[in-house]
Order: sequence, then C-alpha cells, then structure tokens
Amino acid sequence: MIANAQELGINLGNDVYKQTDKLEEEIIKKEILPVIKEQIEPTLRQIKRDLTLVVDYVPNVSIRVRLSRESGIYNKEEFVDLTADPQATHSTHVISKPSETRAKASKLIVHLPDGKVIQEDTAAATLVEAIKQASPMRVRPLGIICCRVPLVSTTKDKKYGDRQVDIGNGLYVITHSNNKMKKDYIEKISKALHLGWKVEIIK
Repeated sequence: MIANAQELGINLGNDVYKQTDKLEEEIIKKEILPVIKEQIEPTLRQIKRDLTLVVDYVPNVSIRVRLSRESGIYNKEEFVDLTADPQATHSTHVISKPSETRAKASKLIVHLPDGKVIQEDTAAATLVEAIKQASPMRVRPLGIICCRVPLVSTTKDKKYGDRQVDIGNGLYVITHSNNKMKKDYIEKISKALHLGWKVEIIK
C-alpha cells in the first residue's frame, strides 16, 4: 500500500507510517530475531572475546555484516533490543478498577542533582518520564519486575497490556503499581545507575 501510494504521489500521513513501523518491529521480534539467534549462536560460541555484530539491511541490496572488537565504538544505549520477552504467567483473578469516590491520588516528584525535577500530572507519567530520562536501554538490564512483567519490556502483556505505556522503539513501561512501588522502582534505578535522584510522594 505504501509503495503504491508513493508511486502515485499520495501522502498517507504519519499515522500510517507509525503503524507500519510497529508492525515491522513485531515481525522482527517474533519472526526474524529468533531465527537469527538460533542460526548464529552455535557458531559464535567458538569466539572467546566480546564482539559487536552490525547487520546493515537495505531492501533490494545485499546484506552487509560488520564486526568490531573495539570497546566503545558504538553507543550501546542507542541500540534497541527487540528480542521479545516471554509472556508472563498470571493468576486468573480480575483486575480491580479504581473507585470513583476514592481520595485524590498522590503524585511523585523526582529531584535531580542539578536542581531540576521530574514531575508529571500522575505518578504513572512521572515513572515513565523518569525511565525515559534514565535511558530505557540502561533500565531494562536492571531486571526490575512488576506483576511478573519486566518494568521495561519488549512484549505487550496479555493481562496488563492496558497498563503498559508505549515509549517507542518497541518498548513498554508497566505502570500497574501503587505509588510507593513506583517510588521504589525509581530509587532502584537511581541507585543502580548512580544518578543521585531523590524521590518524594506528594499529595
């Protein structure tokens, strides 16, 4: 459809291209990367030193594979790991909905060493923004789990998918937690990454 539209000079709009990007990311995660991993891992096990493989793929052009043993030649924080996380196993109880008559929810504020703060309209939004500023690809390897789901995941969970925020590049942040847990998550991130953040729960 996109190829035909380009040939006819029709502008499909950014939403179509964004949906296409997401579809391609799902294909890469579920179909391409598992095959690549299965085929090359046995061969790579012969290598006893770290190396970085870069695959350059351009449609209708031969694939190029480059490798390097030089540390720091690539900023690994810029790489997005699209390997799909396995679906978590959950109990079958129904997720309770917030009461419409409950008291006004508290919020979070994150104080940065330079005097700036991270504070959004909701605690969930503050958690997501904090992860973005810390770098999702630095947070993901920390292995923080919420409701049996990685805090930063490459998979939309079957049970808690509506509580996961799409932050782009095939990554999702789960926000199904109370504010004390969200505060703890941010503090763990700050401590592990040496960010020096101070986190408060405010009314």
